[in-house]
Amino acid sequence: MKRIRLGSGLSRLLAPLGLAAALSAAPIAQAADDLVLGGSIPLSGVFAFAGQGIHAGITDYVKIINDQGGIKGRKLRYVPEDTAYKVDASVAAFKKITSQNKVNFYYGDSTGFSKTINAELNRTGDILMTGASFATELNDPAKYPAQFMLGPDYTEMFGILLRYIAKEKPGAKVAFVYSDTEFGRDPIAGSRALAEKLGLKVATEIMTAPGSVDVSTEVIKLRRADPDFTIFHGYVLAPIPEFVGQGKRMGLKTRYMGTFWTMDNSTVMQMGEDAEGFMGVMPYRYYYDTEGDSPMLKKIREMRPQYQSTGYMQGFLAAMLFSEVAKRTLDAGKDLTAANMKAALDGIKDFDTGGLIGVPISIKGNSIPVGRIYRADVKLKQMVPASDWIVLK
Repeated sequence: MKRIRLGSGLSRLLAPLGLAAALSAAPIAQAADDLVLGGSIPLSGVFAFAGQGIHAGITDYVKIINDQGGIKGRKLRYVPEDTAYKVDASVAAFKKITSQNKVNFYYGDSTGFSKTINAELNRTGDILMTGASFATELNDPAKYPAQFMLGPDYTEMFGILLRYIAKEKPGAKVAFVYSDTEFGRDPIAGSRALAEKLGLKVATEIMTAPGSVDVSTEVIKLRRADPDFTIFHGYVLAPIPEFVGQGKRMGLKTRYMGTFWTMDNSTVMQMGEDAEGFMGVMPYRYYYDTEGDSPMLKKIREMRPQYQSTGYMQGFLAAMLFSEVAKRTLDAGKDLTAANMKAALDGIKDFDTGGLIGVPISIKGNSIPVGRIYRADVKLKQMVPASDWIVLK
């Protein structure tokens, strides 16, 4: 559908309806200059636990930036649609939002959507997009020139975990346990090669049905391999508690680890006592973290006194980076095309997120390859730091 810009052309179209005069009014003219952030957001469905946090994070940063006067005097307007985490609904939401607004930025809810909509982004050349996915495939600026990720890709997450393991226990045996999904399989081949390069031994690889609960056979395989560390990927929670609980009862001494979508504090703590010592990689600080100078986390706690999820932090960072990109592009006197905005994004070096991430960040490729290992402390009911921040070169 062709977009109609607010201006003299639309004024002529609306004149017969007696509405043309309204377009010359200051508030409407200002609205025409709004920067628009559209979003396919899973506010319902299986991913709602993350989508609601993402939505709140974007909403809050948009409020912060607009309360400061916007970006170069232009307001940032957030236009979300619920997708229930379905690709067809996400595509429909994208078409609806972009047909009704001049969209500059977009947040996508899944790897499937990011891949499906990529050709359209490349064709139009006027939207910069990020989203919930950390799929390694998306970390390719040649194929996905108008997209980026809000942290390390899944292979880079494994890289951070494996570097931590190699430092903690050189020559350690590791196990990869992952779901039989595109999400689950994503980092496995690359991580197998990296483990060998780091002098680690991959003792076993176990693939399960996504969300399966009966993993007794797989736990026996894990016990036989007797790894020092077991990395889970391709799950949110199940069947991780089943692996951990059964493994502990069998006397397994392995240390369990997860990647981003398992690492929300409330998710890990659902494992109860079995959560003790569970570790994983996290690109952001947790809501309750008061370490060091973190004015943005302080601001978030003032705005929302109750715990906010890691999804919230991801949404907040998305709006922050979009705002920074818009500012840099406009400061350079350039049009807000996808190419110009991506160039501005690529120019971000040693950027201070206000403590959201514990070190200054630089964009490399389509990702932000930084993270920290956190460990579950059941007594505190918190994920606590187990390493310094690890930045991949």
